[in-house]
Amino acid sequence: MSEHDGVTLCSIRWSEVFPWLSTLRSFRLAVTLRVLVLGAAGFLLMLLGWAVIGWVFSASEQAGQLWHAQFGTASACGAIDSAVPTDHAPPIASSPVVLGDPASPQCHLDPFSGTWLQLSRPLWQVFAERSVTLAALLCWILSALWSLAVWAFFGGAISRIAAVQLACDEQVGWGASLRWAASKWLSYFGAPLFPLAGVLVVVLPLLVGGWLMRLDVLLLLAGLFWPLALVGGLVMALLLLGLIFGWPLMWATISVEGTDTFDALSRAYAYVFQRPLRYLLYAVLAAILGGLGWLLVENFAAAVIWLSLWGSSWGTGADRAKSILTGTGLGAMGGAGAALMAFWAGLIKWLALGYFYGYFWTASTLIYYLLRRDVDATEMDEVFLEADQGEKQFNLPPLAATDAPAPQAADTTKPTDGPETPPAGE
Repeated sequence: MSEHDGVTLCSIRWSEVFPWLSTLRSFRLAVTLRVLVLGAAGFLLMLLGWAVIGWVFSASEQAGQLWHAQFGTASACGAIDSAVPTDHAPPIASSPVVLGDPASPQCHLDPFSGTWLQLSRPLWQVFAERSVTLAALLCWILSALWSLAVWAFFGGAISRIAAVQLACDEQVGWGASLRWAASKWLSYFGAPLFPLAGVLVVVLPLLVGGWLMRLDVLLLLAGLFWPLALVGGLVMALLLLGLIFGWPLMWATISVEGTDTFDALSRAYAYVFQRPLRYLLYAVLAAILGGLGWLLVENFAAAVIWLSLWGSSWGTGADRAKSILTGTGLGAMGGAGAALMAFWAGLIKWLALGYFYGYFWTASTLIYYLLRRDVDATEMDEVFLEADQGEKQFNLPPLAATDAPAPQAADTTKPTDGPETPPAGE
């Protein structure tokens, strides 16, 4: 093109033309060390808490449905160990059992929808069972509260890291992210509880009416006023629908805007009900990308473990390597050494599982940015930033007070009293 045309070609920013392409950044954030460690730590605490709660209510067979639906018959250590299979070469590694259906261990679940299903399952159990024992109900409620308490901290830290890096490409350190999560923990924890409190307020009159409906006479009276019960059902349906699909956006709202529980509730419900199809599109794209990312993370972790065993097997021999892998046919010292090797391999698997939860929170934060842009026309580079108290502050020393007057600038607009100085040369 000639210069006199005066036309300047500009590069096209495809992320602005197609905003959904930004979902590709979720994987890059999810595989960073900070996010992997925070996600793995949150999963471990949640897993141990669920195991303890399940042990307390082990006498109730119905209470164990929650653990069985999540991890089958595996123990806490077994759930981590089965996540990344290493008994064969990594290219044919299967999908994780930890998030699969126990009836179909090879069920493929991506980190986005799989994690959403896992963290929402205690709430599903409460509403799915009509005839439930008190022990099972307490088990499910305590499990839900425990997972909420754990991810109010670790999920808040991960979403804060994602919020700042996605907006202004600045990294949030370990201390800053943990201090942020600690300061906002109550807001993260309380946001999903307010809709449930509203459901409880509606349920109480219906519960009393249900007791009265045991009598035929009062049942006839209840039938006359049943439209009021249907109105209550409509209110509960709206509250639960917004909660089930919008609770991940509550974490993102607090991390991005730096606001409180009420703003998180209003924004999450507004975005879910105003842009449901956009939300579904972004969720599907995040699920597809998350599943592909897990194939990479799973096989990479399996390759690290499997190649270390493969390399050492050339020296130990195939039979000895098999004994070390299974922990059979070894003496006391050899068994201890094999246990230590299994422990270090378990750390690799545990860290790989951190990708599941790290990706879920980073993808949820990115989806919040996209929905905020669609609804409020707010650019994705706008995020709440505050000076971290742990950072070093370079403040000027305070000025000391003196009796000397402050200097003043001369007023050049007034004429001087003396004769004017003749110009040079006169």
